[in-house]
Amino acid sequence: MIQRIQSLYLLISAIISGGLVFAFSLWTITGGYKVMITDEPIAMALFILSAILSIYTITKYKVRQTQFVLGRLNILINLALVALLVYKMMNPNLAVGEVIESQGIVMGFPLVSVILIALANRAIKKDEDLVRSADRLR
Repeated sequence: MIQRIQSLYLLISAIISGGLVFAFSLWTITGGYKVMITDEPIAMALFILSAILSIYTITKYKVRQTQFVLGRLNILINLALVALLVYKMMNPNLAVGEVIESQGIVMGFPLVSVILIALANRAIKKDEDLVRSADRLR
């Protein structure tokens, strides 16, 4: 059900994780070479996993508890992605003379995804509370 606000949050998160990361660079190293997400296979796999999980979570709209748990799992994946990107940025390959000159916008995408998924989980919780209160009245 795409008309629910949590579905919109999850869809935006999937677009960021699955599409926009391929359009921008991670960082720029010495010589003006831009490191793209395709140069970091583990980070690329985590971004794609996050996008797929967001889309799968949208399809589980009938089972709100599962949707909530999948959202939490997606948050953990994005936090692991933040940790990986920070580690890669702080430890460049000095053996080949690699020095990071500037960071790209992709570094902030996992944090934006975490915020969007947290908002989606909050809306899912509201829906669950609403359904439970309606069940009490019957």
